[in-house]
Amino acid sequence: MLMTSAPRILVVDDVADAADSYAMLLGLWGYTVKVCYDGPSALTLARTYLPNIVLLDVGMPGMDGFRVAQCLREQPELADTVIIGSTGHMSQAHRMRAREAGFDHYLLKPVDLDQLEALLCRCDPAQPIFEMPTRPRRLQEAMS
Repeated sequence: MLMTSAPRILVVDDVADAADSYAMLLGLWGYTVKVCYDGPSALTLARTYLPNIVLLDVGMPGMDGFRVAQCLREQPELADTVIIGSTGHMSQAHRMRAREAGFDHYLLKPVDLDQLEALLCRCDPAQPIFEMPTRPRRLQEAMS
């Protein structure tokens, strides 16, 4: 992916393997990535890292993704941060709650990588809309 300035993404998921896998993939796509495994750590890191995008698991123990999103939205320095929720629940009630909490986008798990890639391109102001990044075929097959 050709970018002049790599957007900063914060991945937050209590399942370390999932979070680390996203981070590795996003790094291969050209993003600058940091990872947290719980809500309170994500809030602390977000204040200093100032991510452009947060990929946030909704169903975390303790402080869930809804509460994390609400807290992020309360921070003026994070007002323009795009928050993308990922969850196994797509009911209308969950979508409404996500919207109220401040999520910009809401993806169903397991997240379709092509959908995630396209969404990230739309969220990246430095990425021309007509220049969609592509993954090497072998990587695409390995991630499927």
